[in-house]
Amino acid sequence: MDIEIFQKSFFRLKEAYERAKQFNYNDDYYFFRDSTIQRFEFTVECFWKTLKNFLLKKEGIACNSPKSCIKYFFKTDYISEELAKELMKMIDDRNLTSHTYHEEIAEIIFKRMKNHINNLELVLNTLQSFKEDLWTYQKEF
Repeated sequence: MDIEIFQKSFFRLKEAYERAKQFNYNDDYYFFRDSTIQRFEFTVECFWKTLKNFLLKKEGIACNSPKSCIKYFFKTDYISEELAKELMKMIDDRNLTSHTYHEEIAEIIFKRMKNHINNLELVLNTLQSFKEDLWTYQKEF
């Protein structure tokens, strides 16, 4: 996955989150909260596939799941143990939202969204610090 795709989806996630916060539980809030969660799901997908691509190109490491990519990203000293644990929790939250819809779970995960956004931004900044030639588009479908 190309880092630009991850970056664009990340900014769209932030945009939806900020809009949801503006509506303070009126009818529009629920629409933007759910939009935020949907964008969260595909941003996490872009996030881990970008890690997968990065680790293969930069370290020669092949990882095949979100959590294995996070573990290798930590083991190769790109992130702290604390951030790795937070990213693992983020994957768990994405799994909760992507398989079924429950109002209560949506609200709980939305309340964690600011932390998830901050953590994704830390990873994005780390990845962007590497040369542009590392980030060439690869079609994955």
